[in-house]
Amino acid sequence: MRIVQKFGGTSVGSIERIRATADLVQAELARGNQIAVVVSAMSGETNRLIAMAMDMDESPCEREMDALVATGEQVSAALLAIELQHRGIKAYSYTGAQAGVMTSSEHKRARIRDIRSEHLQRHLQAGEVPVVTGFQGVDDNGNITTLGRGGSDTSAVALAIAVKADVCDIYTDVDGIYTTDPRIVKSARKIDRIAYEEMLEFASLGAKVLQTRSVEMAMRYNMPIHLRSSFRDVVGTMVVKEDDTMERAAISGVAYNRDEAKITILGIPDHPGIAANVFGPVADAGINVDVIVQNVSAQGFTDLTFTVPRSDYRATMQLMRELCESLHGRDVRGDDGVAKVSVIGVGMRSHAGVAKTMFDALAKEGVNIQMITTSEIKITVVIEEKYIELAVRSLHTAFGLDTEAEES
Repeated sequence: MRIVQKFGGTSVGSIERIRATADLVQAELARGNQIAVVVSAMSGETNRLIAMAMDMDESPCEREMDALVATGEQVSAALLAIELQHRGIKAYSYTGAQAGVMTSSEHKRARIRDIRSEHLQRHLQAGEVPVVTGFQGVDDNGNITTLGRGGSDTSAVALAIAVKADVCDIYTDVDGIYTTDPRIVKSARKIDRIAYEEMLEFASLGAKVLQTRSVEMAMRYNMPIHLRSSFRDVVGTMVVKEDDTMERAAISGVAYNRDEAKITILGIPDHPGIAANVFGPVADAGINVDVIVQNVSAQGFTDLTFTVPRSDYRATMQLMRELCESLHGRDVRGDDGVAKVSVIGVGMRSHAGVAKTMFDALAKEGVNIQMITTSEIKITVVIEEKYIELAVRSLHTAFGLDTEAEES
């Protein structure tokens, strides 16, 4: 097999952890597999580099910031290559540019356009190990670029596609995807296989195990991802194309996100384009809007309610107050004490009654639903944050997700 192994910051966070990572690489080589490695910076290193830059300038040049933070991954790659070489393994560290990772020119948020991987493939065919820095590449002008936080996952999947790997192993500090957060529900159980679409929903709802862009890319090119632990030798979760076995259960898991705030702009004129008037300034400010509800027009006026990340609450409230005044609206109200909880599953396509089960379970616990949004494989509700753990536990039980764990 040809495997791309990706190791996150905790997996290379110290010399001891780098040696343990080398053990995992060596074990796969011993099985006769061809291995390429992608590494993140040591845990905390990127934040340290950013803090140093901010001490010099509160608004440093984005080009220089990319050049600075990219060095974190270079340290990890070189140290791992040195350790592998010490063990008699032919290994070579490569920066993103040296690996042929070509990107767009947007600093701090570049997109991978191509990976010129011929030299990497020659290493693999010779039984050698290229160790590539994640999170970075180079644009057509030779400038170092970075892909945004969590970009090493995307680097790994892109490299796996480029070298025609059989699977991309993402090593992290957890041993897979669970039906919900085990810190909230002790009977949560690990999911053996999950569809790309389900994983996208989990990732978008705050499950920071995989970066959303990496899952989108894996789904587009049908690249299997094996999410596994670098601390425990156990089988993890396979993220793969949807198959028939995934439709046996209506719901695969329950996800939540506390990083939410709700804003309502009241009594604005209801005419074509009003939504664009409201959300245009928000988009221009780089703020992501999620759940949106518009009330039925009354006497030519309407109310719009939507959610944004809690970190953007104050900025969005200020924008809405200015907009409300310019539109002669009635008022703007906000609440930064809300959260989202969702039930997710490709089986929802063939199972009726999921919404009823969800709403009944929340009603029994006295949890009031403030907003609802749905997709083909997800139902999300916005509730008061103080009820989030109660909601997650009740939904996990209502959909039978903790039955096996309790019986075992």
